[in-house]
Amino acid sequence: MVLKIYNTLGREKQEFKPLKEGLVSFYYCGPTVYSQQHIGNLRGSFCADSVHRSLDYLGYNVNFVSNFTDVGHLVSDEDEGEDKIEKGAKKEGLSPAEITKKYIDIYEKDTQELNILPPTTRCRATDYIQEMIDMIQILMDKGFAYQTDLAIYFDISKAKNYTQLSGQNLEDLQSGSGAGDVADPQKKNNSDFAVWFFKAGKHKNALQSWESPWGEGFPGWHIECSAMSKKHLGDAIDIHMGGIEHIPTHHTNEIAQSESANGVKFTNYWIHNEHLGIDGTKMSKSLGNVVYVDDVIKKGFNPLSLRYFFMQAHYRSKQNFTWKALESAQTGYERLLNSLSGLGEKKGNVSEDFMNQFKEKLSDDFGLPQALALISEVLKSDLANEDKLATILDFDKVLGLDLEKNFMSLQGAKQSSLEIKELPQDIQDLILERNLAREAQNWSESDRIRDEIEAEGYVVKDTDKGIQVFIK
Repeated sequence: MVLKIYNTLGREKQEFKPLKEGLVSFYYCGPTVYSQQHIGNLRGSFCADSVHRSLDYLGYNVNFVSNFTDVGHLVSDEDEGEDKIEKGAKKEGLSPAEITKKYIDIYEKDTQELNILPPTTRCRATDYIQEMIDMIQILMDKGFAYQTDLAIYFDISKAKNYTQLSGQNLEDLQSGSGAGDVADPQKKNNSDFAVWFFKAGKHKNALQSWESPWGEGFPGWHIECSAMSKKHLGDAIDIHMGGIEHIPTHHTNEIAQSESANGVKFTNYWIHNEHLGIDGTKMSKSLGNVVYVDDVIKKGFNPLSLRYFFMQAHYRSKQNFTWKALESAQTGYERLLNSLSGLGEKKGNVSEDFMNQFKEKLSDDFGLPQALALISEVLKSDLANEDKLATILDFDKVLGLDLEKNFMSLQGAKQSSLEIKELPQDIQDLILERNLAREAQNWSESDRIRDEIEAEGYVVKDTDKGIQVFIK
């Protein structure tokens, strides 16, 4: 079965051919940990997780590396010499090390709630300063980088096909319409980017700095990912992934410095996920319209319902979040669990036919929404119940909805409420949905379902032995 990936480098679906047969080297640009990641940021992590799980399911051995940016970030002239880490640390009265640890811990908790698998290797940029210095030295020795009083810059005019990923006009970038790091009269081109900032000028009071052969300072954002991917995946890698916002600057600069330093093509397949909006607008901290996983849980939602919501849109498609949409996703997730609970506890054999159909969906640029839709076909099929169950639980290796654990908890609830067994199926389904709502402490939803049951002519009582239902 041929896997095809939409490669931003080329703007088309291309047959995937790994550098080493059966092995995949995969790098994902992780978060800058100066504040909590909202669900828009976490959708990117979910998309990378879906690619990771899909590659595993399709039979590849995946070496998946992702990073935490815990030093610096893009520094612009408007930033008054402070990067995002420094701003976050000063705002909360913490040191850079304390602020980054705080938000790394929160990120890891949030990703666990969403059942996002950890990468093979998780890098913290501050652990790779020497590797960055080594790469910068190579760039200087080869004539790709130059030094000013404020920084060491990569000369974009020296890069081979600098705009190959972004499609931008190189002359515009050189002459002044592109975005540079800081105002520096010694820069050769406006969009030359810093690979090392000196602790001088606006950065003289930088909270994070290290010694280097050229003077005390700190690395530029782009060099961090190039050095970390080289350390763990080598000079050339199969797949590099991140948000679409990284195309014109961060990923363009990674290509330039990695290929200039290493002398080989950096990445064969570039994957970029689209953004998550909210109520039809951009989700961003500056607009104050962000939603966090904590908010989802506090409102009584199962965080896996958010995962279910995410997988209803392709990674290259924009997605719009509303609380109503999340309610619909939770209802869909609960109905799926209810359907599984009706199949019994015994697992049979995975259907080879449906497994191949599932792989076909994934092999078309990781078509997760289409793969998810296949579940209804399995449920409607004439397979034996135990084979339906085995097949859908096999799909969950990619879906990551923790179906086996959650449907088994439903089975337990079902068996402890013997009074419901003789009730009509639609009432049984409502009772099971109410059990899920109560487990999630979604009391408003629990009350709504109880009212719906009672409107059908029944009385619902909650006891220490479970739900009891009586005819009025």
